[in-house]
Amino acid sequence: MNKATVQDIVWVGKRALVRVDFNVPLDGTTITDDTRIRAAVPTIRFLMEQGAKVVLMSHLGRPKGERTEKYSLQPVAQHLSQLLNSPVAFATDCVGATAMAAVDKLQPGQVLLLENVRFYKEEEKNDPSFAKELAKLGDVFVNDAFGTAHRAHASTVGVAHLLPAAAGFLMEKEIAIMGKALEEPQRPFVAIIGGAKVSDKISVLENLLPKVDALLIGGGMANTFLAEQGFSMGKSLVERDAQETAGKLVQKAAELGKQLLLPDDLVVAEAFAEDAPHQVCAVTQVPSDGMALDIGPATIAKYQGAVRAAKTVLWNGPMGVFEMAPFAKGTVAIAQAMADVQGTTIVGGGDSVAAVEQAGLAEQMSHVSTGGGASLEFLEGKELPGVAALSDKKDLPS
Repeated sequence: MNKATVQDIVWVGKRALVRVDFNVPLDGTTITDDTRIRAAVPTIRFLMEQGAKVVLMSHLGRPKGERTEKYSLQPVAQHLSQLLNSPVAFATDCVGATAMAAVDKLQPGQVLLLENVRFYKEEEKNDPSFAKELAKLGDVFVNDAFGTAHRAHASTVGVAHLLPAAAGFLMEKEIAIMGKALEEPQRPFVAIIGGAKVSDKISVLENLLPKVDALLIGGGMANTFLAEQGFSMGKSLVERDAQETAGKLVQKAAELGKQLLLPDDLVVAEAFAEDAPHQVCAVTQVPSDGMALDIGPATIAKYQGAVRAAKTVLWNGPMGVFEMAPFAKGTVAIAQAMADVQGTTIVGGGDSVAAVEQAGLAEQMSHVSTGGGASLEFLEGKELPGVAALSDKKDLPS
């Protein structure tokens, strides 16, 4: 990566203004999943050890530019101090005199968390004067929030144009692992794409098809491919206006000599409900009043075989309605097959990440991406604004 990283900077006595992604689920003031906080700890610890004054900024939820108590980052400051085993100061604002006074109190190696940047509507508008106010709080900007790298906001892009800007360890890891998988994968390279809609993933499918050896399609989006091939899908979710696109992708795969695998059988229910009666049907025999909610056992076996033979596997999107236990088997089976792979396994996208965590297999993956929307745009081949705005190594002040 030719972008600057935290290891390219001499930190002693400098103020590190770090954009982290602490957008974590809260039950009142209790953090119910601290994955994103833990993911930022290596960068924070490194900066502390290097003698930087560490100033953290993040968003939480969607307060829509209003100061909303339930979206305060104060509980995160307390939780982070436990993870670091070191006090984390908290500023009740992210700009202005209050924030500046809190930053001025910091000694080298100490950490401060600013209040939610989205309490200001200027944040999401990438307002230049708001970015300037944030930039006053640091000497060097560090972006370690891959989850927001696809957003051109004041705290991700605006600040990066005002200060020397480097990637944190998490950002560096996300770009390196996913970039290598897309550009120089060990082969066979298999991508598993699921989720509800083809229309959400068209750019991903188009970008991946020339790069992979095999593309496995699951989830609701498989119904659209099957419908295009002439199968009757009953009451299943089918995107009629995306059928033509699905057909073109199948044709393109054949032209490129790539395997594009579709389900042979499906778990079909009478209604979209956990307790709905359901059965396994071949794709040729979906009843007119049935809806496909998962891939079936024959498809699981076929997909697991393709995954286990791979050296690089990329997964984005569940195989079925995994939130309902009777329709989670396909998704869990894919997670288990990935855990058996000897090569590189990458899970990107919120639902797939939730699925591998639910299955207790996250630790067995090479990389579980922290950025849902960002990882999707990365897989589409788009340049992420938060990454593009970082300084090149050669442009850093000596």
